Amino acid sequence: MADDTDPMAATMAAAGESLKGFFDMQGEAMRGMMSGKGLDSVFGQGMNAGDLGEWAAIGAQLQQLWLDFATHQATAAAEKAAKGANPIDPAQWLTISQGMLGQMPKGLFEASAKLAQDQMQLWSGVMQSVVAGATGGKMSEAPEAGALPKSDRRFADPAWREHPAFLLLHQTYLMIADYFRTSVKGMEGLDPVKRQQLEFAVSALAEAMSPDNFLALNPVVLKRTVDTKGANLVRGMQHLINDLKRGQLTHTDPDAFRLGENLAASPGKVVHETPLYQLIQYSPSTEDVLEVPLVIFPPWINRFYILDLTPKKSFIKWAVDQGISVFVVSWKSADETMADIVWDDYIRAQIEAIDHVRARLDVPSVHTIGYCVAGTTLAATLAVLSRRGQADKVKSATFFTAQVDFEKSGDLKHFIDEGQLEMIGQLSPQGYLDGRYLAATFNALRGRDLIWNYVVNNYLLGEDYPAFDLLHWNGDVTNLPSKWHNSYLRDLYRDNKLVVPDALEADGTPIDLTRVATPSFVQAGREDHIAPAESVWRITRHFTGPMEFLLAGSGHIAGVVNPPSAGKYQYWVGDSAAPSLKDFVKGATEHPGSWWPHWLEWLHRQSDARVPAKGKRVPGSKGDTVIEDAPGRYVKTR
Repeated sequence: MADDTDPMAATMAAAGESLKGFFDMQGEAMRGMMSGKGLDSVFGQGMNAGDLGEWAAIGAQLQQLWLDFATHQATAAAEKAAKGANPIDPAQWLTISQGMLGQMPKGLFEASAKLAQDQMQLWSGVMQSVVAGATGGKMSEAPEAGALPKSDRRFADPAWREHPAFLLLHQTYLMIADYFRTSVKGMEGLDPVKRQQLEFAVSALAEAMSPDNFLALNPVVLKRTVDTKGANLVRGMQHLINDLKRGQLTHTDPDAFRLGENLAASPGKVVHETPLYQLIQYSPSTEDVLEVPLVIFPPWINRFYILDLTPKKSFIKWAVDQGISVFVVSWKSADETMADIVWDDYIRAQIEAIDHVRARLDVPSVHTIGYCVAGTTLAATLAVLSRRGQADKVKSATFFTAQVDFEKSGDLKHFIDEGQLEMIGQLSPQGYLDGRYLAATFNALRGRDLIWNYVVNNYLLGEDYPAFDLLHWNGDVTNLPSKWHNSYLRDLYRDNKLVVPDALEADGTPIDLTRVATPSFVQAGREDHIAPAESVWRITRHFTGPMEFLLAGSGHIAGVVNPPSAGKYQYWVGDSAAPSLKDFVKGATEHPGSWWPHWLEWLHRQSDARVPAKGKRVPGSKGDTVIEDAPGRYVKTR
């Protein structure tokens, strides 16, 4: 049992028991409603009650095993949270959100149990009126989804409405889940941070306990199981076993893509290499190129080829085709040799890459792009260069979904407390954090889409995985140096020191963002759950140079990787000096499609001089020594 002295743990345990009690109650109701009557509404003709009984027994056993496992995991997670520890395995996706539990008033769910029971009884009466006129447990006509009090795409299949048991089941679940969320939001005297943490935890638990995640409670899965005589469960079990072996949830066909062939296939050469990164230069596709080259710093928490997916989606290929000399840093996935790597090393690496490109092409300055954490680091790099009197090395800086002020940094802050930080240290005995843990964390931020959707489709329905380049990249995890990761979470996410002048230093140089006067272009995603637009916007408060802010449709990935040929989404431009994001949006102008051409126009305004694409502008040309073909070795290192 959860430790009664810890209110938050007791609350979460009570929530888990409440949901489990709901399933027990619904199980009894379903057994009565489906005991040999109305079965054709779920399974079709040709199946008798005896056959169904055998199937139901198997399903009930599987369901009970899973419920026992889920209850055990939730309780264990609460107990470990109370002790400030949470050593979770990457495969334990259900409990990934439980480790951030702290203090919480007692009795939230206990005090409201009677209210919930009364509401459920009232709701049962409503459902009885919906199925009035039904005979033998079978409804004469299934109601339309829009006619029901609550709707959710998880229950869009008509099978959820064709039998009163499943109709009552999913509608009651939605009612209870909404009640839990509303109760948390309405609590008084609760610290705002703790409220956000509890809202996240309750939402994650409710998503995990959704009836569509369970074999015996999902009519679509039951139909598939009968139609295939259980073959779907065999395929699903194989998928599950494969994922457990990997310690990671699979989202796409693992054999559909090959780096250098149909992903990360833009032609280029590795022209420089250190133990921390490889520098790739891409081959020009135009006769002339912009004189000022572009150096792209992708995040090292993922692989760089998010910007070089298939040719139609590749930002790198598109930029090359616009006449830009493009360089990209490919970071090495951490291993035990990188145990002492800290943020200073990444800042030095950015400066070194900038200097290498300047020397290689004999140019005074470069354009730069920093994506996500590499954008945060680029901001620090610019501050260091400014403090050293070397700001003119960078002609312009572009930031893709990058935060410098972490006060409003979103759901990831739910995983940043002392217990989580200590747990991360325990998970890094060899000096690096296994990338599967970080993948599980990011999946938990969108559990319904990135966890439970795949549990249903691939484990229960036994469907094959699609070939999806973006999801392949998403699952191609990288390890992180634990010293860097811990200090990054403490200094930036928890303590927000980057926006305090001289509170941090790198390589002996204090960091003051107010010294950055480099012309900057800042892109944020309107629906970004990793780097919320409000958080990204705050860079406008700290830099002092000319700045253009752009708000793109969609989120952290699709908001960036949106090629013009796709004709998708939209973007907004307006007054980048507005006092708030809300004011920016109020006065902004919406434009359809990709924002890439707008960024290109901005880049041309910084410098439009051109030079012939010859000599070292063509990597590997006569007399130019290179290391290997793109995409290089580091991106393939696991």
